[in-house]
Amino acid sequence: MELKGKVHEIGALQQVSETFKKRDLIIEYAENPTYPEYIRFEALQDKTALFDSLKTGDDVEVSFNLRGRPWTDKTGKVSYFNSLVVWRINALTNNAGAAATPQYAPPADLSNAPGEDDDLPF
Repeated sequence: MELKGKVHEIGALQQVSETFKKRDLIIEYAENPTYPEYIRFEALQDKTALFDSLKTGDDVEVSFNLRGRPWTDKTGKVSYFNSLVVWRINALTNNAGAAATPQYAPPADLSNAPGEDDDLPF
């Protein structure tokens, strides 16, 4: 699944155990600009580094998996939890400027080629 939005908040790295770490990212999703939604995503393990280059206000496209699981409390009541787990993120703010100004070699001046006469028939 994918979603485009604006970075609202980037959470700190959370070392849950010796072998497990996670990090949160809040995206402002404005399908209806009057009532924006703030959606919480999480990155796990090595994917936590995906958020390092982001800044608040960046436009991004987030690719994620939707996960869900049950949890039973001490009284036997079952609750269900959903999580949006990021596996790729593309910063649209930074890439837009680079794509708009492609880098080309400077034009060559062919009129000043040494030792050649201009003998075109027209």
